Amino acid sequence: MSYLNSVTMPMRQAPDVSARITPKAKAMNIVLWILQVLWGVFFCFTGFGKVMCYRADVWEHTLHQPVVWFHAVPQGLFVFIGVCEFLGGVGLIVPAMTGTKPKLTAFAAIGLTLVMIFAAIFHIVRDEFSFFVPMNLVLGGVATLIAYGRLIVCPIVSRPISTLRVVMGIATIGALALVGFLPIWYQVTHIH
Repeated sequence: MSYLNSVTMPMRQAPDVSARITPKAKAMNIVLWILQVLWGVFFCFTGFGKVMCYRADVWEHTLHQPVVWFHAVPQGLFVFIGVCEFLGGVGLIVPAMTGTKPKLTAFAAIGLTLVMIFAAIFHIVRDEFSFFVPMNLVLGGVATLIAYGRLIVCPIVSRPISTLRVVMGIATIGALALVGFLPIWYQVTHIH
C-alpha cells in the first residue's frame, strides 16, 4: 500500500479488546492488582521507615527496637535498603495505575525480588531461619509472581500521558509517603 493510500483510506475500527478478555484473565488481573496494592503499600511503609533513619534521632530510636539485625547493618546501607523498598513499592502501583510506562511495574517487582533474595541470604548467614528467611521468601515470591504476571500473563496496556494521570500519580506517591511517615512521626514524638 502506498503512502497516499494509507493517508486517504478511512481508518479501520480496532477490534473490541474487552470482548476477548476471558473470565480467567479478569480474575488474574484482579489478583495481580490486589497483590500490587498490598505489596506496594507494605514496601512503601517499611521502606519509608528505613529512609527516615537518615536522621540521627530516628536511627538511635530504631537501634533500641528488639530487632537484632538492625545492629548488624550500617546506617547508610539501612537507608539505601529503605530507598529501594520505597521506590519499589511506588513502582508496583503508580506506573500500572496511570498506564504510563506500565512495564516499570514488572521491573519494580523484579527489583524487590532481588532485595528479598539478598535479605534472605543475609539472614541465612546470620542463622535467622525462624522468621526472617521465610518472610523474605514469601515477599520475594509474591513479587516474582507480580513480575511474571505483569510481563507475561496479564500485561497492562500503555496509555498516553494526561494531566489527570499525572495528578493521580503524584497524589498516590504523596499518600504512600504519608502512610510511611505517620508511624515514624508518632514514634519519634511520643518517646517516653
